Amino acid sequence: MPQIALVLGSGLGAFADSIKKECEIDYADIEGFPRSTVEGHKGRFVFGYIDNVPVVCMQGRVHYYEGYDIKDVVLPARLMGMLGAKVLFLTNASGGINKSFSAGDFMILTDHIATFVPNPLIGQNIDELGTRFPDMSEVYDKKLVKILKDTAKDYGIKIQQGVYAQLTGPSFETPAEIKMLAAMGADAVGMSTAVEAIAARHAGMKVCAVSCVCNLAAGISPTPLTHAEVQEAADKAAPLFKKLIARSVEEISDALLTDAL
Repeated sequence: MPQIALVLGSGLGAFADSIKKECEIDYADIEGFPRSTVEGHKGRFVFGYIDNVPVVCMQGRVHYYEGYDIKDVVLPARLMGMLGAKVLFLTNASGGINKSFSAGDFMILTDHIATFVPNPLIGQNIDELGTRFPDMSEVYDKKLVKILKDTAKDYGIKIQQGVYAQLTGPSFETPAEIKMLAAMGADAVGMSTAVEAIAARHAGMKVCAVSCVCNLAAGISPTPLTHAEVQEAADKAAPLFKKLIARSVEEISDALLTDAL
């Protein structure tokens, strides 16, 4: 039974290869389950251990822009919670809006803007998961944020923190859209994560998230944006990412076991 669920975003899926594996399940082998179609997303669950912590990793996620209903996009997060995971640890690749950010930085999510994507809770409420009108005052748990910050400091890893905005994709944002998001208070932008966090909080899971700022957003970056650029930056950041995630998972597990969360 997993204690912590991890969602590994673009270019970050290799982390799952470093854990002590018990089994792997391809999404394609689960009847009716959405499949990853994006390059760099292998599309499988990996069950195993980080140190002695039982985890399940999504090695590649599904996105709204792939044509799935938003409920299918959050289905894996809900499933991992129903399997027993108490914490959902989300990762992604993003574009930096905050001009103090640099490509390759890590950003801890402290809040999000999900106004531009369908809310995954629209429709009949699933009462066994959560209440009809869940509170979203603290989507990203402050105690988990502190664990991530302290772990980064211990390893000497430069860490940013800020507000993440999810848009639908798959096109990258226009310079005008980036200016709008900056005015709204967004520090980074991407095409995933916020809806999964909403579904997890609805289901009573604690949530934390780290974004790899793989490029500067349109209008800030002097060059056109490409998915290859995102993957290249994520690959370069992967060794530090592995250290940060592995140690953070151990610290989060300790906090869960001592009821510190």
